Amino acid sequence: MPDLRIVTALPQSLRPAYEALLASAGLRDEGDADCTALLSSDGGALLACGSVSGRVLKQIAVAPWAEGDGACARIITALLEESARRGAAHPFLYTKPKNARLFRSLGFFPVAETADMLMMEHRRGGVERYIASLPAYDGESGAVVCHANPFTRGHRHLVEYAAARCPHLYVFVLSEETGDFPAADRLELVRRGTADLPNVDVVPGGDYIISRATFPAYFLQGDPEQARCDLELTLFGKRIAPALGITRRFVGQEPYSPVTARYNQRMQALLPQWGIRVEEIPRLEGISASRVRQLLRQGRLAELQPLVPETTYAYCRDHFGTGAPCP
Repeated sequence: MPDLRIVTALPQSLRPAYEALLASAGLRDEGDADCTALLSSDGGALLACGSVSGRVLKQIAVAPWAEGDGACARIITALLEESARRGAAHPFLYTKPKNARLFRSLGFFPVAETADMLMMEHRRGGVERYIASLPAYDGESGAVVCHANPFTRGHRHLVEYAAARCPHLYVFVLSEETGDFPAADRLELVRRGTADLPNVDVVPGGDYIISRATFPAYFLQGDPEQARCDLELTLFGKRIAPALGITRRFVGQEPYSPVTARYNQRMQALLPQWGIRVEEIPRLEGISASRVRQLLRQGRLAELQPLVPETTYAYCRDHFGTGAPCP
């Protein structure tokens, strides 16, 4: 009977066979797996593989001669069990659109699809539940998406500009924990920093707005993968925006982050086809969240005042006023 094992580090002796199996499925080793499931024949031949990275099941491949023998189901079952053991109760996966029926039979449901890639989740109606959790507005809205790590005067400038040009504005704050400012604190700082703007709703991005599940390259700060960038924007353009009446998206120019700059370019290329106008505005010179974090690490609290709203400054004073480094 084929042997199934889960490893946290791939044995070097298996790497050539592993990479060849991935290549046969049009995949490559992305190098960020937390663990990998390997299914081998009695003779030691690699039949199937799959990996877990955070909450994403990825790099799932089955040798052509093992298809139809339940190899994929065994890999997926093992990865789901491992994900649950690690506390990831809501896994996602990426696959090619031609594999949709197979993964549907294993309990996955489509989230977004392009010509090259399909994103699925191990839960029915996840996007709909997320949208239902947000405040509703009866009319057209604009949207801003920000990490706000932390909320700066630059973010405030973008939100204020957008709010003046829309009857209603959603500000989506990324929900991923990135090791700097906690997600709940970032969300609260944006809410405090925009409380005087009556037509603004500040909401969490959840799993579906630039998360590690939908667009991991944003967090890895490596070369952006256009396929996943396009998939994340398709999810926004085809499902989230129409459900919320979003017809405009505002972004700040990004001269420092190649990943974000490329994302902005793809946004301008793709979103208009779904009736969403994209407007990119110049950023305020000399203001960035990374500069704020650098000053905090150096204990230079007083120098933050020109860079952040008073609400963010008060938070930083309370949390880092002793000169403790930024987390």
